[in-house]
Amino acid sequence: MSHLLVTGGAGFIGANFVHYWETQHPGDTITVLDVLTYAGNRANLAGARAAFIQGDIRDTALVEGLLGDRNIDTIVHFAAESHVDRSIHGPAAFIDTNVLGTLSLLTAARSVWLSGEAKPHRFHHVSTDEVYGSLGPDDPAFSETTAYAPNSPYSASKAASDHLVRAWHHTYGLAVTTSNCSNNYGPFQFPEKLIPLFLINALHGRPLPIYGDGMQIRDWLHVEDHCRGIEAVLHKGRVGETYCIGGGAELPNITVIDTLCAAVDAAFAADRTLATRFPEAAAAQGRPTASLKITVTDRPGHDRRYAIDETRARDELGYAPARDFTTGFAATLAWYLGNESWWRGVLDGSYRDWVATNYNVR
Repeated sequence: MSHLLVTGGAGFIGANFVHYWETQHPGDTITVLDVLTYAGNRANLAGARAAFIQGDIRDTALVEGLLGDRNIDTIVHFAAESHVDRSIHGPAAFIDTNVLGTLSLLTAARSVWLSGEAKPHRFHHVSTDEVYGSLGPDDPAFSETTAYAPNSPYSASKAASDHLVRAWHHTYGLAVTTSNCSNNYGPFQFPEKLIPLFLINALHGRPLPIYGDGMQIRDWLHVEDHCRGIEAVLHKGRVGETYCIGGGAELPNITVIDTLCAAVDAAFAADRTLATRFPEAAAAQGRPTASLKITVTDRPGHDRRYAIDETRARDELGYAPARDFTTGFAATLAWYLGNESWWRGVLDGSYRDWVATNYNVR
């Protein structure tokens, strides 16, 4: 029986992990620590048994108390500011949370787990493929030995946190693992990321703003496959090692957008009630959703291509993504159409203003 502390567990990937872990490991206990920034939502944990603590990972004393009082033996560290566009406009918050927050967690873990007689433990750090920079069209995919070359304030802050985790293992003997994942999608994703943003814009008949030529390539990973990958690292991963977790779906953004547009049109054709629910949608008015596409100025430092070589995870952990993009996207679309109350609940006025300002559309 394990006792987990999941940081950022009310966010997109963290909440999916909590639900997945409780299903797969019902005998374990989970404590969620989340400060509930704009992207954290208690509703994401509806039905979960996990204990919830609203608090900041930078509060080292709080974390030390949780580790000791709840006999925590495993930290799964999701908590992070993660949106590149926000990092360009406000980088300080990314340093505060992603770097100083990780430092606080490492400090607390060392204090509780390594003081006196060392306790069995694991600190798993969830990171991103963006720390490796950008690939050319013919470059080999990122692997665990790829040199770091972060190009945005977000990826730089995650790179710094990766290095801290590594240092706490090599310097102090903390039992750590790190995973670097590709682009996640799926239920509960805050609608600032491409798929939920474009889907909700399409349902409201709003423009679909495409950065530049839309040919930026990403490796798309369904969030449940990501959770399975983390599970494999925790159970089979070597302490001190890093594992790249990918989705095996390397696609240009424009392909994802065109897939979304066609899927929305098909959904409206198959279900006439959608036109009543979303009368502003182009599909409700007899127009193709693709007619909403517009081109906007590319963002500064926009990485051209990401791709994951998951050979180590496959060979050492037996990991492989279970969902291809077609299957995963269909399930994601169905979830957002079936959970309108959830995404309407997170779309407050400040969010709409932020989208309008930073994507140059109203």
